[in-house]
Amino acid sequence: MAEYVVEFGKDGRPVEPDGRLDAAAFHRNHEPIWAVLQKFLAGKSGDALEAGSGTGQHVVHFAKHTPDITWWPSDLNERHLRSIEAWRTHAGLPNIRSPLRVDLADPAWCPAMHDGSGPGKLLAVFCANVIHIAPWRVAEGLFAGAARYLRDDGRLFLYGPFKRDGKHTAMSNAVFDTRLREQDAEWGVRDIADLEKLAASVGLTLAETELMPANNMILTFRRLHGSA
Repeated sequence: MAEYVVEFGKDGRPVEPDGRLDAAAFHRNHEPIWAVLQKFLAGKSGDALEAGSGTGQHVVHFAKHTPDITWWPSDLNERHLRSIEAWRTHAGLPNIRSPLRVDLADPAWCPAMHDGSGPGKLLAVFCANVIHIAPWRVAEGLFAGAARYLRDDGRLFLYGPFKRDGKHTAMSNAVFDTRLREQDAEWGVRDIADLEKLAASVGLTLAETELMPANNMILTFRRLHGSA
């Protein structure tokens, strides 16, 4: 079951003096997530963007394993942006750029995607535990932006809990979904079928579904007519 419901830094976990935040879920899920991503990313080069980087820990882990890929973390929350930059500085890796302030509800994402200061066409977009704690328009903006900025052979990786054909895959996810909707009526665990329709509307298609620990999944989307 996904665990990020409150803002990192306000979840009771310690904050380092330099602003680095620590997500408990990162320590449990980064290895299985990387096991899926590396099947596509290994040996490739180019730009990759993490949408909704949170603490910034995932992007550091990914960058360590992909020296030929330039990683662009992003978030909208100022506390998260400070943590991402602190983790980037702490890691000292040359292939992580300073975080972009991206509003996923805006299909254009941010000025850096257009003014030459940001990445070029993207090899990958990775987004974890975001669309169920945000209004549906954030999912719409995520897919629209991915369709706009991905290379022809690029991939969108979406990690989190999902429903299949209107049904939860585990009781814990059903309980989590209820809690989310009680907190905000626009939140909630999304159905794969709805995401497939959204993807199709912007020229993307679901290529793979990977089962993950704790009743999560990774959904991988590619262009309808892109490289298989």
